[in-house]
Amino acid sequence: MDTPRSSPSSNGALREVVTLFLKLGIVGFGGPAAHIAMMRDEVVRRRRWIDDARFLDLLGMTNLIPGPNSTEMAIHLGYLRAGWPGLVLGGACFIVPAMAIVLALAWAYVAHGARPEAAAALYGIKPVIIAVVVQAAWALTRTAVKTPVLAALGVATVALYAFGAHEVLLLLGGGVVIALARGVRGDRAASVVLLAPTGVGAAVGGIATTVSLTTLSLTFLKIGAVLYGSGYVLLAFLRSDFVERLGWLTDRQLLDAVAIGQFTPGPVFTTATFIGYVVAGWSGALLATLAIFLPSFVFVALSHPLVPKIRASATAAAFLDGVNVAALGLMLWVTWQLGRAAIVDIPTALLALGAAVALLVFRVNSAWLVVAGAVAGVGLALIGRG
Repeated sequence: MDTPRSSPSSNGALREVVTLFLKLGIVGFGGPAAHIAMMRDEVVRRRRWIDDARFLDLLGMTNLIPGPNSTEMAIHLGYLRAGWPGLVLGGACFIVPAMAIVLALAWAYVAHGARPEAAAALYGIKPVIIAVVVQAAWALTRTAVKTPVLAALGVATVALYAFGAHEVLLLLGGGVVIALARGVRGDRAASVVLLAPTGVGAAVGGIATTVSLTTLSLTFLKIGAVLYGSGYVLLAFLRSDFVERLGWLTDRQLLDAVAIGQFTPGPVFTTATFIGYVVAGWSGALLATLAIFLPSFVFVALSHPLVPKIRASATAAAFLDGVNVAALGLMLWVTWQLGRAAIVDIPTALLALGAAVALLVFRVNSAWLVVAGAVAGVGLALIGRG
């Protein structure tokens, strides 16, 4: 079993987990790729809890189970550092700051019709995030791409994803291709489990005429248990359930919810917090948040012991190597798309370049760079008005 590096009873290790993931939950703008890059910066480069190879194995496993990848990485890393208490608190501390921010915005939205205006800060944050992601992707690529075949797989993954291939098919296909390419046969110890229980939430059938907390909870539990893919996939699930089937939201309200989930730091799944508050107040917000994230804790607890077993098996290790490279290919394509939207002029290009230099040369903590980017964005906006 993949045991934690520190004793589960170690208060110091648990404090480290709580402090780190609370911080990342507060400054973690930019989506899952940025979150994972920040985690890698903290736990591999700065704190040295694990090495890049172990980090990639955990990342590969999170890509094989449903749910938000960055939250599941926080849960995995919390367990590795501080045992079962770390598993719970690592994920919770990453989620709670975003939940609190979204809850406050949801209250303002319902009470005053207010919409957050933070264009200046985001203008400065986005190019910094691109630099953080590129630096992490480059470091992880050097670890993961060990052979020409793996390099070819990475290139093919980027190309296929650009043409619309599904993420899960690319991940599983990458694993199969590398296992076959290595010609590994007859390994009966190989065991790769894809956790996707599609039966969860079957009780949420029919169309409700009033908001039921039970229906709300079961709907979000179902989404958290079966959802693979990006925030756009989440949008499709939410629209199908809350706009079309239940009729609790309008399309405009749904888009506002998704926008606020993407604007705030931390996991985009806190969109559930906003929707829960809009349709059922404080209790709805808390139940929706708990329901959508609960499957991630269960899946990580079930899958974590498989990581060393997979790595110890020749067939399964080859499969995981392929999944890791395919996941990096997806990350690179998403980074390219985000970069085109974030680096739009000379100031943003200079911010991205400055952040890259700070990361590579001066090894500045990525969290401070995000704060500096926000300050720079606001400053540039004030200068432009002056």
